Amino acid sequence: MTDRELLERAAKATGWLTRPDGYGGYLIAPETGGWKQWNPLTDDGDALRLAVKLNFRVDAGYVGCADVYGTLGSCVQATEVLGGDPYAATRRAIVRAAAAMEPR
Repeated sequence: MTDRELLERAAKATGWLTRPDGYGGYLIAPETGGWKQWNPLTDDGDALRLAVKLNFRVDAGYVGCADVYGTLGSCVQATEVLGGDPYAATRRAIVRAAAAMEPR
């Protein structure tokens, strides 16, 4: 799955609307109704907001991996090897777990 597909599916899992922004990222209409650039694969804040919105439990650094688990009835899990950039691995695990969820 491409990064673009991951982002589209992750946004659908939240129920947020997306549209291409022309620069490779995405714009979403969060609860505020305003559009903003959104890319949880590259932005720590966007990844955290995604994890909170979907009630994920994030364990970063356990045995060299970032693990993300769905809570409150969602049976999703994603694991990424931390490698040279533990922040990027954790963001990707969050997005992969979101992408695996059913759209809202």
